[in-house]
Amino acid sequence: MAKTTKDNNKKPVQEPSTSFLKGTKEFFKSDGLHFFIGLVFVVLAFYLLVTFTSYFFNGAADQSLVENATAEELASVDNGIQNDGGSVGARVSHYFINNLFGVPAYFIVIFLMVAGLKLMRVRKFRLWKWFIFCMLFMYWGSVFLSFVFQHIYQDSFFYLGGLHGYNVSRWLESQVGATGVFLLLLLTALCFLIYFSSKTVIYLRKLFTLSFLKRKKEEESAEAVTEETEEKENVFDFPLEKAPVVSVEKVADDMYMTEHEVVKEEPKADDPKDLDFTVEVAPDTEEADPSQQEPYDPRLDLQYYKFPTVDLLKQYDDEGPSIDMDEQNANKDRIVNTLHSFGVEISSIKATVGPTVTLYEITPAQGVRINKIRNLEDDIALSLSALGVRIIAPIPGKGTIGIEVPNEKKNIVSGQSVIGSKKFQESKMELPCALGKTISNEVFMVDLAKMPHVLVAGATGQGKSVGLNAMITSLLYKKHPAELKFVLVDPKKLEFSIYSAIENHFLAELPDSTEPIVTDVTKVVQTLNSVCKEMDTRYDLMKLAGVRNIKEYNEKFINRRLNPEKGHRYMPYIVVVIDEFGDLIMTAGREVELPIARIAQLARAAGIHMIIATQRP
Repeated sequence: MAKTTKDNNKKPVQEPSTSFLKGTKEFFKSDGLHFFIGLVFVVLAFYLLVTFTSYFFNGAADQSLVENATAEELASVDNGIQNDGGSVGARVSHYFINNLFGVPAYFIVIFLMVAGLKLMRVRKFRLWKWFIFCMLFMYWGSVFLSFVFQHIYQDSFFYLGGLHGYNVSRWLESQVGATGVFLLLLLTALCFLIYFSSKTVIYLRKLFTLSFLKRKKEEESAEAVTEETEEKENVFDFPLEKAPVVSVEKVADDMYMTEHEVVKEEPKADDPKDLDFTVEVAPDTEEADPSQQEPYDPRLDLQYYKFPTVDLLKQYDDEGPSIDMDEQNANKDRIVNTLHSFGVEISSIKATVGPTVTLYEITPAQGVRINKIRNLEDDIALSLSALGVRIIAPIPGKGTIGIEVPNEKKNIVSGQSVIGSKKFQESKMELPCALGKTISNEVFMVDLAKMPHVLVAGATGQGKSVGLNAMITSLLYKKHPAELKFVLVDPKKLEFSIYSAIENHFLAELPDSTEPIVTDVTKVVQTLNSVCKEMDTRYDLMKLAGVRNIKEYNEKFINRRLNPEKGHRYMPYIVVVIDEFGDLIMTAGREVELPIARIAQLARAAGIHMIIATQRP
């Protein structure tokens, strides 16, 4: 029996069915196919636009042919159709405009155009939102036009709302009457507008509260007060020639007189030499120096504001690190044995236990190279059965090498223990951000004003949101609303929603914005461009003031050395916080990169700082 040998170097042949399915998937995902389909949609939309428009001019002449002619007659060359879209266009426009929706059939053209541009990647649209918008308003508009104009255009060859709208409106009118149909159409229109734009609620509230009438009454009352004030001023306006004239010619030497006592005597021709002559020095009446005035306090604009108390934060009992000697001794022996097995000798080792990590400081023996220990990071992690270790070689300021090992039992580092610490409460930093505790259990905090921007990166579940909330909370506990403003960008719409309660105190927003937190990606670019405009305005003011940064400018303004009438004002710090920056780049693209780059490069001196969180740094 002959033996068969296998060629181990021969690659396995891929099954044809698998490669075909893979190729099919890649074909349908290809950018070229999407562009071609989008182009077809755009051409179709343009064709329907021409045929729908031509129907209003030629539909009466084509209607009898479309309804009565056979398919063979319509397919002939001399079919007599006058529609610019030909026989097909006449039938399509007759079906959609006459038989279905009337004029609102144009929403089909709009959606096809939007879908085509989306597939071609010419513009970015939310197709599901546009689909709902076009479908709802096409149906609603059909019923509305038929209800309003059904009695006006009875002699027309088609109904403005189509036969669909005509039948629906007549049925509704038979059930609830004309008034009921009108109210129903109004209610559904308001529901659509509220769904698509939150500004509708604001306008409706103003309408129902009759704010325009109140404003008119306030203006009338202000005019009445102005007229009354002018009348009162006229009461005290009398001619000067009617005022009494009093002359004082001589005062007795031995009589003490007050400033209100007047002596009237007949004039006498005494010798001027016999009169007493006294020279007095007038007191200094120099005006007060503006620099001697009381310094300006920006917190007086909101003088009744109370800072949040520490007891608002959750308190944990096990805040101090717990030491498990069995764990520490076992880790020490494993580290020493691992280093010894690779020929690395050490002279000493000690451990510093932190809340979540233990730092082992080792002193290598004479002649041991540091790179040799650094290359053993994975081997040490394997011997300790740890998720990972970090080697600090060498520790700055010390002649030792550090090995950080995660604790098996981690302690919670609470925000209350950090923010309530003496170090944080007595901090003199401009923008203090408490980030946690070090291995030596000391509060670790940084000054955002000196950093001057922060990039928070990490995979899902690594604590990016915890870090952002810790920094925001730290700033809220140390700064007054007049000294700090936030610009929060949250594409996920969930992370920063809790800060909506401080809208009137700490959040900066656009004048026409309806939401304090920017969640709409289309408004992010507008918001960041507004921040850049504010940055340029601040630099112009600092140039006029002759200063180099916001700290010097505010000190001048507080000491009343800058005139508000010339445009000067107190400048609060602005902190821009952006969550999910990677998703923002994917949706907004390069439009968002330019303002972020300008803020990162120039905004530090103007008191504008940025914190960005992303999974892809």
